[in-house]
Amino acid sequence: MTDETQIRDLIQRWATAVHAADLPADLPAVLADHAPGIVMFDVPPPEQGLRGLDAYRDSWPGFFEWQSGGALFEIESLEVTAGAEVAFAFALLRCGTPADLERDPGRRLRLTLGLTKTGGRWRVTHEHHSFTDPSNPPEIAATEVRAVHEQWSAQTAAKDLDGLMSTIAPEVVSYEHAGPLRYLGIDAVREVCRHGLESSPGRITFDTPDLTVRVDGDLAVSWGIDRIVADGVEDRSRGTRVFQRRDGGWQLIHQHLSHPAPEK
Repeated sequence: MTDETQIRDLIQRWATAVHAADLPADLPAVLADHAPGIVMFDVPPPEQGLRGLDAYRDSWPGFFEWQSGGALFEIESLEVTAGAEVAFAFALLRCGTPADLERDPGRRLRLTLGLTKTGGRWRVTHEHHSFTDPSNPPEIAATEVRAVHEQWSAQTAAKDLDGLMSTIAPEVVSYEHAGPLRYLGIDAVREVCRHGLESSPGRITFDTPDLTVRVDGDLAVSWGIDRIVADGVEDRSRGTRVFQRRDGGWQLIHQHLSHPAPEK
């Protein structure tokens, strides 16, 4: 058996043992091929990693508890490079609950292993797990949300109804200027937009000159005074909108539009 084959078998055994484990008593199979001085950089803290087999052992029970809810831990791809006494391997694993993987089918755990050979036996001396961070800095995310508003301006001018709907969530809830108390779902909002675009035979312009955007993770809120000009008549109203990041883009999940009540 070649060194590469030995290492592949070792890693597959380890991954199988991790996935099968649900009690601390299952730990020996997970630890079997790890060196006493193992250093692991894991997804959770600490930043400096875990050092030594005891610390490595203590990191697993919490993972087993989470995994017992039906999560996957399976190798999807594995590459191994082996020298005479030192080797490394890198892999991608499907690691997540069914809900996690349904929400983000492409999400993978990244794994890098360093191994050394002592007395004819390969052991893992370094282990590094990570996920990519899908979040953008708030200032970049805010620019993306502003770009959605700019797209709406261009699509309104072009009377592009399909384009306007492309950033609307299927379950959107909209509080409009008139009509019922709320419009539920993209079909209802599409009808409001269709009526608005067809209300004027000429060009319609829409923008929010004083737009403010705040972002926290996958949620964003924007507000400002909307300006619509149709047939030379300008209307201004208040607009607040909530967005959620989905599949790498922002979708409107709620908007609230209003005119101030006239003074008595």
